[in-house]
Amino acid sequence: MSYFQPSELPRCLDSINLTKLWNMGKRGIILDLDNTITPWRTEEITEEADRFIKSALDLGFSLCLLSNATRSRAKKIADLYQIPFLAPALKPWPLSFKRALKILQLPCAQVVVVGDQIFTDILGGNLVKCYTILVPPLLNKEFIGTRFMRFLERKVMGRNL
Repeated sequence: MSYFQPSELPRCLDSINLTKLWNMGKRGIILDLDNTITPWRTEEITEEADRFIKSALDLGFSLCLLSNATRSRAKKIADLYQIPFLAPALKPWPLSFKRALKILQLPCAQVVVVGDQIFTDILGGNLVKCYTILVPPLLNKEFIGTRFMRFLERKVMGRNL
């Protein structure tokens, strides 16, 4: 079950201590899109996500957006911050995470994966041995398949997420 366990479970993006991560030697962040930094199927970055991304960039982190969303949606968000992206990524397929690591030009030990789903973001990040952070989803409105996976996530985590 360790592949399904995140390294951290903050209550929100604002709770992620970027300075602590930097001091741990982390230099890159692979960031999910839907329900992590934007509500599902929208192109609206939340204020919290905007602060998080800008703070990470200001500290010197390299970022890569990794999403199962369409290429056009991911590109619009990535272009706002002039960061690279991969979409659709087919997460949790490890190859997509390895491609993100190659884009970041960083080893897995220096990269954090931030996302809202255990079976895509956390599993994929753990499979390539990155530090993983599971944030709560922004909204309950999601793809029907994702809603089913949330049920399984609660079983894996042994509590309500």
